[in-house]
Amino acid sequence: MVDQNALLRQLPSVDELIKHKAFTELIQAHGHDVVTGCIRDAVAATRLAVIEHTVYEINKDALIADIDIRVMEKVQFGTLPVVNATGVVLHTNLGRAPAPQAVATHVAEIIRRYNTVEFDLTSGSRGDRGAAVERFLVELTGAQASLVVNNNAAAMLLALQTLCQNEEVIVSRGELVEIGGAFRIPEVLETSGATLREVGTTNKTRLSDYERAINENTGALLKVHTSNYRIVGFSESVELKDLVSLGQKHDLPVIYDLGSGAFFDLAPYDIKDEPGVHDGLASGADLICFSGDKLLGGPQAGIIIGKKTYVDRLRRHPLMRALRVDKMTLAALEAMLRIYLDEEQAKKDIPVYAMLGQSLAELKDRATTLATRLKDLGVEIDVVESKAVLGGGSAPDREFPSYALSLKATEALSSAHAAEQLRRLEVPIIGYIEDDALNFDLRTVFAEEEDYLVEALVEIAGPEEDEEDA
Repeated sequence: MVDQNALLRQLPSVDELIKHKAFTELIQAHGHDVVTGCIRDAVAATRLAVIEHTVYEINKDALIADIDIRVMEKVQFGTLPVVNATGVVLHTNLGRAPAPQAVATHVAEIIRRYNTVEFDLTSGSRGDRGAAVERFLVELTGAQASLVVNNNAAAMLLALQTLCQNEEVIVSRGELVEIGGAFRIPEVLETSGATLREVGTTNKTRLSDYERAINENTGALLKVHTSNYRIVGFSESVELKDLVSLGQKHDLPVIYDLGSGAFFDLAPYDIKDEPGVHDGLASGADLICFSGDKLLGGPQAGIIIGKKTYVDRLRRHPLMRALRVDKMTLAALEAMLRIYLDEEQAKKDIPVYAMLGQSLAELKDRATTLATRLKDLGVEIDVVESKAVLGGGSAPDREFPSYALSLKATEALSSAHAAEQLRRLEVPIIGYIEDDALNFDLRTVFAEEEDYLVEALVEIAGPEEDEEDA
């Protein structure tokens, strides 16, 4: 029987281990306190394992390896840059819209120094938070006023609570949407203190349905763009401009939850029936709410534009203080909107539109070139046709023809294991598994990421190195 006390006496002390040469570089990189804490945890875990009879010898090398892993896990960032090879342009789980380099550069400069987030350089006194962003929004959209909060759900909550608390909001049953994260329009209405008044049916709502529902307790008419699904076939809905006319007739504001927030005409990208910000304004909506990190291509934000009389009421609401955005979001959004001043250049510089604008021929050429490089390096890879999607709850019925690299599963390397290995990289690579192959759609892979992708695939799927060569 193992002498438990003898084993415990063999266990190195924290002071002994901290002086070991194996931890010199770790201490320099991550600090004495971090490494000491991990050593203490590892020693305690080993001591407990001896007491519980799950460890029968003290292996110092194994203990050192455990400490090394603990340090890496402690200092590892939870939010990492990744290579998105899924073909989903606005991938919600991967941060939606990637930022142009100019935006990233501006944000980095703002957050590392003091800044004018609430300081007026002309007067030398306190300034209005977000004034520059709001100026850009008004100029680019033609709206009377604008306001920025932390996401589109917050924008809707603020609008409904300010204008409709303890009053009814009339909305079509076919527009009571749920988006990612179980966010539902009815629940936002309930939270705001407004009362939901559903009209019409799931597939058919007429203007007369809204008009019959209007009463002395009606606070607003609500139009929700069903961006993440489509009702087709035997269906009917009310155009925004007609709802606006009805609102004007009864002196009721019309709130438009646009969601995606495109500033461009999307027809050149073969995206149909996806209304933009300017469409909402042209229809006369009193308030329009949309996201910053979808088709706008910027940071997460809830953007509100519309009639000044209503925007000013939202701005004065006490809830605005809780929903306001920070200096990083304001810096990113301002830099993003500045790019939009030159529309043609913006289409080239904003990654979302650069990705959507890639031709099929260009994608095939990229895929063929990369496949040739990989085959020359001993990786068996194919080029396959694929279907990219916009994602982010936008244009759900639109697919974009694309090309992907396809790594077939082998006895030595399954698709699931290959995907796991790529997720463990310093910059993880995220593809998708289809027909027992791990695919990498190039529409969402930046050109500057191609060399890294090649190196990673050679590492996990290339020929094994001969011992003599090693």
